[in-house]
Amino acid sequence: MTVGPRLLAIMGSGETSPTMTKTHRELLARVGSPAVLLDTPFGFQANADELVGKAVEYFRVSVGASIELASWRSSAAADAVATETALARLRAARYVFAGPGSPSYALRHWTAGPVPALLADKLAGGGCVTFASAAALTLGVATVPVYEIYKVGAEPTWLEGLDLLGGATGLRCAVIPHYDNAEGGTHDTRFCYLGEDRLAALEEELPEDVFVLGVDEHTALVLDLDARTATVSGRGGATVRRAGSSEAFPAGAVVALDELGRLATGGGPPPAAAAYATASDSPLLNQVRTLEAGFVEALGARDVDAAVAAVLELDTALVDWSRDSLQSDHLAQGRSVLRSMVLCLGEVARTGARDPAEVVGPFVEAVLDARTRARSGGDYAAADALRDQLVAAGIELRDSPEGTDWRLLP
Repeated sequence: MTVGPRLLAIMGSGETSPTMTKTHRELLARVGSPAVLLDTPFGFQANADELVGKAVEYFRVSVGASIELASWRSSAAADAVATETALARLRAARYVFAGPGSPSYALRHWTAGPVPALLADKLAGGGCVTFASAAALTLGVATVPVYEIYKVGAEPTWLEGLDLLGGATGLRCAVIPHYDNAEGGTHDTRFCYLGEDRLAALEEELPEDVFVLGVDEHTALVLDLDARTATVSGRGGATVRRAGSSEAFPAGAVVALDELGRLATGGGPPPAAAAYATASDSPLLNQVRTLEAGFVEALGARDVDAAVAAVLELDTALVDWSRDSLQSDHLAQGRSVLRSMVLCLGEVARTGARDPAEVVGPFVEAVLDARTRARSGGDYAAADALRDQLVAAGIELRDSPEGTDWRLLP
C-alpha cells in the first residue's frame, strides 16, 4: 500500500551546499522524517567520519532537520548489530540521502546485498530517495566509473547500475551528474569529467533503448513518481541526450516523465558546439567575487559600514560552504579574499576612512579667512605667507573674482 509521496531526487552536485538547502527542505516537508544518511559511496575514504559530521551539521544548521547515519561502509561488515541497525534505519526512513564518493565502490558494496531492495521499496511504498554526485551515477542502467577513467586513466567503459530509476519510472537511462562541470578550464570536463569525446564513445556502447540523463552541478531533478513529472530546480538544468542529440530543460521546468521517454526514443536537436564553461561558474566563487566587488566599491565611497557588512557576509558564506563536501580549492580562494579585505580595513583604520579634504577643511577655511582679512587690510606679506604655508602643506589655491577655491594635491 502506498503511503505518502513517492519521490526520487537527483542532484548534480552541491548536495551539502547552500544551493541545495531549499530543495532538501522542500523534499523533507513533503515526505517527513526520519531522514538517514547512507555513507557507502565515501565509506572507503580516510575522512569518512568527517564527511558524516559535515553532512549531519549541514542538515541541522542549514536545512533545519536532523539526519541520522545508516552506516553501510562495507558489505563485509563484521558487526552484526551495526549492520542490522543500518538496515532498520533505512527501512524506517522517509528520506534517504547519499552523495559524494566513488560510484564503483558503492556498487561493489550494494550489489547483491539488501540495500538496493530497501531503496526500491522506498520508491514504491512512499518516501524520498535523494542521490547526488557519486550516488546519482548508480541510479541508472549503466554507471560511469568516473575515478577510474578520469583519475587513473582506465579505458572508458560502463558498469552495471542499480537501475532504481528504471524500476520506478520505466525510463532506461544512464545518469550523468556534474553534467556542466567546468573544473578543467582549458580542457573539457563536462559530463562528469568525461568530456565530449569519451561520452560520445560510451554512448555507442549503450543499448538502443538507453539514453543519457544529465543533471548540471548545483541542480536537482525531482521525479514525482505519483504525478509522473520531473521538476528542475537550482542553478542549472537537466538534459536528455541520445546518440549525440540533446534536449535541455532549464531550472523551473516541469516535464512529464512520458515526455522524457518520448525524447529519449526520438531524440532532439543536435547539441551546441563545444563551448566550455569557465571555473568562475562556481556558485561560491561567484559569491566571493560579488562580495569582493561590493567591498571595493564601499571603500571607494568611504562607506565603512558597507565594507564591514561585505566582510561579515563573506565570512557567513564561507561558513555555510564549509559544510559542503567541496573537494576544490574554492574555499581557500574565498578565505584569501577575506584576509585581503581584513587587511584593507586595517589600512583604513590606520589612515582614516573620511575624505582628507573633509577632515582638514575647517582648518583650511580658517587660514583662508585670515588670508582674506590680511589682504583686505593691505598686509600682503602676511597674506602671501599664509598662502605659502598652505601650498607647503599640499593644498593648491585658485584665486578668482568670486573667491578662493582649494583642493588637496594627490
